[in-house]
Amino acid sequence: MNIAMIGTGYVGLVTGTCFADSGNDVTCVDIDEAKIAALKRGEVPIYEPGLQEMIQRNVKAGRLRFTTNVAEAVRPAELVFLAVGTPQAEDGAADMRFFWSAVEQIAPHLNPSAIVVIKSTVPVGTNAETYVRLMELTGREVEVASNPEFLKEGAAIQDFTLPDRVVVGVHKPETAEILRRLYEPYLRTDHPFLVMSPSSAELTKYVANAMLATKISFINEMANLCERLGADINDVRRGIGHDRRIGFAFLFPGVGYGGSCFPKDVRALAATARRVGLETLMLQAVDETNNRQKRVLIQKIQKHFGDDISGRRFAVWGISFKPRTDDIREAPALVLIDWLLEHGATVAVHDPEAMPNARRMYQERLLYCERSLDALDQADALAINTEWSEFRHPNFREMRARMKSPVIFDGRNCTILG
Repeated sequence: MNIAMIGTGYVGLVTGTCFADSGNDVTCVDIDEAKIAALKRGEVPIYEPGLQEMIQRNVKAGRLRFTTNVAEAVRPAELVFLAVGTPQAEDGAADMRFFWSAVEQIAPHLNPSAIVVIKSTVPVGTNAETYVRLMELTGREVEVASNPEFLKEGAAIQDFTLPDRVVVGVHKPETAEILRRLYEPYLRTDHPFLVMSPSSAELTKYVANAMLATKISFINEMANLCERLGADINDVRRGIGHDRRIGFAFLFPGVGYGGSCFPKDVRALAATARRVGLETLMLQAVDETNNRQKRVLIQKIQKHFGDDISGRRFAVWGISFKPRTDDIREAPALVLIDWLLEHGATVAVHDPEAMPNARRMYQERLLYCERSLDALDQADALAINTEWSEFRHPNFREMRARMKSPVIFDGRNCTILG
């Protein structure tokens, strides 16, 4: 199929590349000229294992192209995917400005049989409103489908090629059949292809992320309770995880969740509920618990060193919100780093992938260390924020020799002692 992918952010770039890898002709569009120029040179703006190699392979094969020219991509396209960002607005709802701008840009160039597919995470009712706006802009009916994404950063290609499920929201069964054919290469092992109404598909994305965020906030709160009562959260986690009704996924305690999805989607779902007069107490509690959890290492540092940390040096391992990504959006590490800097501490940081993003944010306010052990030199303490594999079995003898005092605040329970 001929596909136009509007937006080359995380979702658009991964989705477009994977579609090209299964034999489709894909043109990815973005208004960012520098990003498109870099992609044409083979430079990938995000870190995602396996993505750069897949992009280069499909560009070389002629199945994947990048452009800033919307008309060039949309006119021949059978499917036009909208994968632009919907960041959080001030009121917690999704900011739809970029989305509606994309709708206006594609409208003049849609061919009569093209199907517009919404891949962006959007509030319930967006599919219906898109249909109306395209009718007004084109003077004819345009088929609009919803196809939410369920990709995990750090494992996106595997999630796309071996999906738990594919969800599509459609008005016509023939539209579902076209999308089924598109996803057929990834459904060979009987992964379900779930057809539903557009509103249900839109809501499914938000509810899935809210449920996963709830599990994280719950286990973090129980970890805090275990600490007060002298219990071991890892024992408790094993005790409940073997219950098939609960399972182990997303039950690893830590310093809170971050990233581009969970925080904004929990808040956006709560905002949607408020719009229809429903107060979502659980969603509010999930968000509040997570915000509080991001300060748990701060509280431990205060308990150990007191309120005055000016002049002290802290090493921070892990800046990205999770391993196998360079994404630092809403990362718990940022809360800690900001607090340390505000209170006069020197902060030396290391992260296997997120250092460039951290440098763009903090400039010269931090000390950037390419090796994790170098961040420990004369450090009063180490704080671990991301469970990168290299932090699990560090050289404790060398750590002790480099640090001013042997103090570790392990925010992910990931370092194995001994």
